[in-house]
Amino acid sequence: MEMIRNVVVFDAADLHAESAFWAGMLGGHVFEDETFHSVIDAAGEWRIGVQLAPRHVPPDWPDGAPQQVHMDLHVEDPVQAHDQAMRLGARLLRAGDLESDEGHQVYADPAGHPFCIGWGHPSREALATFVRERLG
Repeated sequence: MEMIRNVVVFDAADLHAESAFWAGMLGGHVFEDETFHSVIDAAGEWRIGVQLAPRHVPPDWPDGAPQQVHMDLHVEDPVQAHDQAMRLGARLLRAGDLESDEGHQVYADPAGHPFCIGWGHPSREALATFVRERLG
């Protein structure tokens, strides 16, 4: 099977708020129709779909209704990423130390889906080396 793309799809009662949030986080654009929005990242790749779910009930992680899926965004500058997420309408669910060398914070997007912003994790190069060494 040849994979053409991987797209995470979020349910949302407010398509515009949800897709605009993720387009802002990814530096991208939104292509809309009545019941589905496609979020394209800054590199022109389709990364996220948002489907209309008028009765969507957001998860209440960690103490209520469980999350079903979440995204991890790995960044170089956690302060800038935090500021951008908050400006776009995120809610901070669990704080970390933004000044630490490695860590993460947990947020909710406008529809209530949890996501993490992490920093200090292996770079693309380090991860590629790790995989190459183990797979040959």
